[in-house]
Amino acid sequence: MKKLLGLILIVLVAGLFIAGCGNNESSDNGGSEGSEGTDDKVYTFKMSTQQAETAPIVEGFYELADRLAEKSDGRLIMEVYPSAQLGSDDDVIEQAEQGVNVAVLTDGSRMGLYVEDMGVIGATYFADDYEDVLKITESDTFKGWEQELSEDFGIRVLSFNWYDGPRHFLTNEPIEKPEDLKGLRIRTPGSPVWTESVKALGATPVAMPWGEVYTAIQQGAVDGAEAQHTSTYPSRIYEVVKYLNKTSHFQLINGIIVGEKWFNTLPEDLQTLLLEETRAVAEDNARHIASLQAEYEEKLAAEGMEIVEVDVEAFKAAAEEAYEKLGLTELREQIQAEIGK
Repeated sequence: MKKLLGLILIVLVAGLFIAGCGNNESSDNGGSEGSEGTDDKVYTFKMSTQQAETAPIVEGFYELADRLAEKSDGRLIMEVYPSAQLGSDDDVIEQAEQGVNVAVLTDGSRMGLYVEDMGVIGATYFADDYEDVLKITESDTFKGWEQELSEDFGIRVLSFNWYDGPRHFLTNEPIEKPEDLKGLRIRTPGSPVWTESVKALGATPVAMPWGEVYTAIQQGAVDGAEAQHTSTYPSRIYEVVKYLNKTSHFQLINGIIVGEKWFNTLPEDLQTLLLEETRAVAEDNARHIASLQAEYEEKLAAEGMEIVEVDVEAFKAAAEEAYEKLGLTELREQIQAEIGK
């Protein structure tokens, strides 16, 4: 009897072992085998941005989606969701940290809420043009920030060389020097670096979503805004403001981030593809946007906006107050020396 019971037990254990092997083989199709590039599983993620469907930078996202699908043979699919369809940037970033398959367009000021020093790339007159932007994002200091985001906050930077042009003040009275902004309530994103920078330039900063700016100016809740041409023109802000004051106070450096938890579910070959293509498309798109600045200015002038050439050196001098208040003066000098500026 004991021999019979023992034989039955052996058969049961063997059966469980075989079943277990079958389960492991199934899970490997989406895991370890994928890291060697033999995974046929389709990986999908959502790309979130506040930018409108018609914005040139969103055209870049669609280009990226096409290239990822083509070069991965349909294994990596990016779905683009413009106009804040997935919610605010902060909400989507939080989802990414938790492992949701989402990406989001962000900027240095917002990432500065995680890695404080990173906020400097959103400060006034930190970069002069896209060439400066590229050098900054390739510097050892910037790579250190990326590593800190990854290790301490679970945020993976796919690329930070997206660019949306310089930002200017949009008002109903001409602005030629910082003193002209005194007493004007100017909408700006709510990050500390941008708020202090706009305050140093002479205005009273008011944080609100971009989608509310048109109505806020129309109703007198704010006196103007500051933005780049690629947002100013599509949003028809020219209908409620008269002057485009060419301060070029911010160079809008953007990045695409995802959560490390989701990124690490991708096979190694798809991780490499995503990083390489995101950076390559970003540079192509950035140079395209840089080339559109004069064209946008002509369109805005055709809609009745008056273009004001300002005393840029006076604005640069005023911007120093924000660097000192935020404790960013030495960091700026360090990075500018690093990129040979």
